[in-house]
Amino acid sequence: MSTTTKTSSVISAKPRIVVLLGDPSGVGPEMAVKLLARQRNLDAARVLLIADPIVLAAGERAAGVKLNPLQVENLDTLRFEDGRPSLLTRDWMEGLEPVMGESNEQSGRASLEALELATLAVRRGQAEGILFAPLNKHSLRLGGLVHEDELRYMQERFAVAGFVCEFNLTGSLWTSRVTSHIPLKDVASHITVQGVSDAVKIISSALRRAGVAHPRIAVTGLNPHAGDGGSIGMEEIEIIAPAVEQLRAEGFDARGPFSPDTVFIGARRGDVDAVVSMYHDQGQIAMKLMGFEQGVTLHGGLPVPVATSASGSAFDIAGQGIAKIEGLQQAFDLCVRMASGAPARTAAQAVTA
Repeated sequence: MSTTTKTSSVISAKPRIVVLLGDPSGVGPEMAVKLLARQRNLDAARVLLIADPIVLAAGERAAGVKLNPLQVENLDTLRFEDGRPSLLTRDWMEGLEPVMGESNEQSGRASLEALELATLAVRRGQAEGILFAPLNKHSLRLGGLVHEDELRYMQERFAVAGFVCEFNLTGSLWTSRVTSHIPLKDVASHITVQGVSDAVKIISSALRRAGVAHPRIAVTGLNPHAGDGGSIGMEEIEIIAPAVEQLRAEGFDARGPFSPDTVFIGARRGDVDAVVSMYHDQGQIAMKLMGFEQGVTLHGGLPVPVATSASGSAFDIAGQGIAKIEGLQQAFDLCVRMASGAPARTAAQAVTA
């Protein structure tokens, strides 16, 4: 993708990253402001901040920081200056202060409109990555989201026909999953050989893009003790193990299925670069216990890196200025690295370098 905008002939090695404030009623605005107050971040990338001015002002008050952005009117006049963010504002809140600490339609609608504009910038070739502060899925649905989650929304906006998946990262360990935001009662019926294969291949591809030359992927079972030889379920024997065998035959370093309650012990030790779980909480609980505040969520399968922190909208502390941004910082660093194509040799470097 070109590194020039439609309004400038200046070529920069720095990737262009769209930054969004997240849910206006949560901790996202103050987190994003704190992130962009760090000069090293503005020196690492050309940043387009898309925000409602009232939400941005609320984030600045909570963070105790005042940004100094370059104002731009629209994407047609978008330009960048090194060392400061460009700011594109829209009055999505209609002049009203956000209702703090709860899901609501207005905040959800503003979040969705911001995502729409960010994906448009990417589609126009004006950005190589998107970073958003924490969203709230219930607010998004109240605001009009009809998709399973924001990932599937962006999948449609980018016209991606293939498999997409949320990755979660803590330190050097990555996870993907075969199923995501569906009821637990529906999980078993959605586990297929193709689904397991897709989840392994997509995270292997992302790790390679992040600089891990030979990704090692552990695959969990679905049932306790990975089915215990078929006595606690047959999915491991009939679906998951055949998928792993097929993947190995295709040259992927896939291993398993492993018992879900022990696989993260070896993963935390560094035995593998990633774990593919069968459903949302099977991987999320372990990852958040290992490093909740440093966790990163990366949306896999999209044409550009799209990342956020794994910590959520944290309504209980919204507006207090105490939200930590380590996870969002890690997400920004990863987004910049992947958007620029900078090399890395290990999964840890891919996250923290």
